[in-house]
Amino acid sequence: MTTRADLLKRFGRDWLKPLSFWLLALPGLWLGWQWWALLTGAEHALGYNPIETTHRFLGDTALRILILSLAITPFRDLTQWTTVMKIRRRVGLAAFWYALLHLLAYMGLDLLVAAQGNVPGMFAGLWNDVVERIYITLGMFAVIGLVPLALTSFNSSIRALGAHLWQRLHLAVYPIAVLAVFHYGFMVKGHQLGPWVHGGVLGILLVYRIVHRLRKVQARNRSAA
Repeated sequence: MTTRADLLKRFGRDWLKPLSFWLLALPGLWLGWQWWALLTGAEHALGYNPIETTHRFLGDTALRILILSLAITPFRDLTQWTTVMKIRRRVGLAAFWYALLHLLAYMGLDLLVAAQGNVPGMFAGLWNDVVERIYITLGMFAVIGLVPLALTSFNSSIRALGAHLWQRLHLAVYPIAVLAVFHYGFMVKGHQLGPWVHGGVLGILLVYRIVHRLRKVQARNRSAA
């Protein structure tokens, strides 16, 4: 008789990675489809300001996937389904790519157009925004912080850095997520619910991480006593 554990193991082995790939790619594919519809004169869902819609969509997607990546370990701990850890780095990389697309869309669709195609003018506009707009400053720090995490999200990096140093480096994802939530909060106008919801979920994950770490330290101290 096939048990629930057997089904989960089989699903994790045969379906989890390909399914997670397509689910993570789905927002990007949808956005590309909407832009194709816009450019061909078909009906689309990008609204009256497609550029702003694109910025918001990519930024929201990056933040949500980043928070999802932080929820994988607690999900593993609560369900004891260890196979889910196979996709943790994949989810983190997807968050980086959407964040990078968010930045590139802002630079290419907004700043480059405003600079009339002049690339130095685009970078000058980017620098001015980073200096003058707090939400741009926070967003840039968040994207830059994700770069070393993305570059070291491979088994060869773990071997080169050592597991302990690699784990300490990737703990930076938590302050990066905090920066991303504040970027979102300062960007939206008025008292909107979105930043509070994302911040609340992130806060729960941070508390879980801290409590879990304290319990591990206490258990280690008791075993050493």
